[in-house]
Amino acid sequence: MARDTSYTVDASRLHGVLDQPLFVAAAKVAERMGVKAYTIGGYVRDLLLGKPCKDIDIVCEADGIAYAQAVAQELNAGHVHVFKNFGTAMFMLGDVQVEFVGARKESYSRNSRKPEVVPGTIRDDQERRDFTINALAIPLNAEDRGQLVDPFYGVHDLERGIIRTPLAPDITFSDDPLRMLRAIRFATQLGFFIDAPTFEAIQRNAERLDIISAERIHTELNKIIGAPVPSIGFKLLLDSGLLVRFFPEMVDLLGAEEKFGIGHKDNFYHTIQVLDNVAKHSDDLWLRWAAVLHDIAKPRTKRFEQGRGWTFHGHEDKGARMVPGIFRRMKLPLDEQMRFVKKLVALHLRPIALTKEEVTDSAVRRLLFDAGDDIDALMILCKADITSKNEARKKRYLANYELVLEKLKEVEEKDRVRNFQPPITGEDIMGAFNIPPCKAIGDIKTVIKDAILDGRIHNDRAAAWPLMLEEGKKLGLTVVNGMEGPGSSS
Repeated sequence: MARDTSYTVDASRLHGVLDQPLFVAAAKVAERMGVKAYTIGGYVRDLLLGKPCKDIDIVCEADGIAYAQAVAQELNAGHVHVFKNFGTAMFMLGDVQVEFVGARKESYSRNSRKPEVVPGTIRDDQERRDFTINALAIPLNAEDRGQLVDPFYGVHDLERGIIRTPLAPDITFSDDPLRMLRAIRFATQLGFFIDAPTFEAIQRNAERLDIISAERIHTELNKIIGAPVPSIGFKLLLDSGLLVRFFPEMVDLLGAEEKFGIGHKDNFYHTIQVLDNVAKHSDDLWLRWAAVLHDIAKPRTKRFEQGRGWTFHGHEDKGARMVPGIFRRMKLPLDEQMRFVKKLVALHLRPIALTKEEVTDSAVRRLLFDAGDDIDALMILCKADITSKNEARKKRYLANYELVLEKLKEVEEKDRVRNFQPPITGEDIMGAFNIPPCKAIGDIKTVIKDAILDGRIHNDRAAAWPLMLEEGKKLGLTVVNGMEGPGSSS
């Protein structure tokens, strides 16, 4: 596939890199043990592209674990983590992770990701790599030190910006179907193209992804979502047939229906545009997930109403209720990250609704109260959600959005409701009326909260205390300690 631009691959970057203490020690140990060793994979790729890399892979034509332990001892590197089942070992050098493995051949059964492994040569090891750009190796031994080993023309593919497999792609993807997702992830992260035979093989083998665990899939998906322009990856996932295998709700967004000449926008392409918009302003993975899921319930709430056209009433609430199930199926975290995404999906229409009407203090207070510390993230999402092709409407919404931001700042400075703490506590209420814990306490606190959010009283104890007494009397409670008023402690 032709490109308008090429990537700069500078082989001169190889010179000097092998003088690092790690590679000097690795070469010394290799000579002493009489084995051949290479640094390989992503480190070499990123070195040639001039990108930083904190993971270094070293492969030797021998026992990788024994070699790793010897190199660690030479460097006084400390503890070596051994993964005997995988034949690998790893240790840290500062903030750099160094992983060792013996060169090997692998073969797979049709229904398993567990390969049969036998020792092999560097060529065998390069053949089992996922892509040509990840199969580049640099020898560490003195006789061919620093000469790039590139049997599959990976440098050429780096220069052209191409994702291609070392072997026939059907073999590569059938052996490890996760590589299909990795192809799309690298294309998204690097801005590369997947060459036609490779992409066609992904389409043919898409159903093989079903044997891959949800954890491995979401790891790759998170990297796509975290890319500079994540929509690239979602379009490739859709076109390849992979997306429907693990994220059918996203595929359900696709398509724009029309009735009586009235249509609605394609919510799949709207969603990935919102995701790109968020990505321009935040690296927060979970805010980006909120962008992915903000309209996820639109297919389930879509209705055509005579005289009103297409509606999606309640899609924010239904979408929020869908979030835990999607996270659970994908084995994503179910703690504060999920709750954050659920909250933003539920609230994502609120600021936009304010741009369509006069911005009142009361509405802003309630938004601040409901969003709390997540108000800034919510506002990034809501601004990103303004994608109208009607430039006049878009300009008007964006101008009103700026008014909402100003109003948020003004109201927060005045009323302090972002992290609302009630000026009257449950203990205050129990002490004033000499009552045990009961429903009336919550009712009184709700009345006080609503009065503050509606602007009927100030957010302080002096204003809230008389209202507490008044509401208690309405509920038939008798004041026994009404003198414990403003400024006192309970």
